[in-house]
Amino acid sequence: MYKTIEETAIDLGMSEHQVHRLVYEGRIRSVYDGTQVLINSGQFSTYFEQLERIKEEIEIWRNTPIPEDIDIKDED
Repeated sequence: MYKTIEETAIDLGMSEHQVHRLVYEGRIRSVYDGTQVLINSGQFSTYFEQLERIKEEIEIWRNTPIPEDIDIKDED
């Protein structure tokens, strides 16, 4: 499915300027149809999968309790 730069920016949570820059740099593949730049949204599936995996790992890290330090000695 092809989307405009504006729609892609909303999907990625970026500004339109950033998406324009990434298209210009060639980091996002695009097609120019004569009037507007279209971006195939299928190229971001891996990005979204990795983003979800990273969010899950961060949540696991936040919920992991800090272990007690074994080097602490009771001085009392």
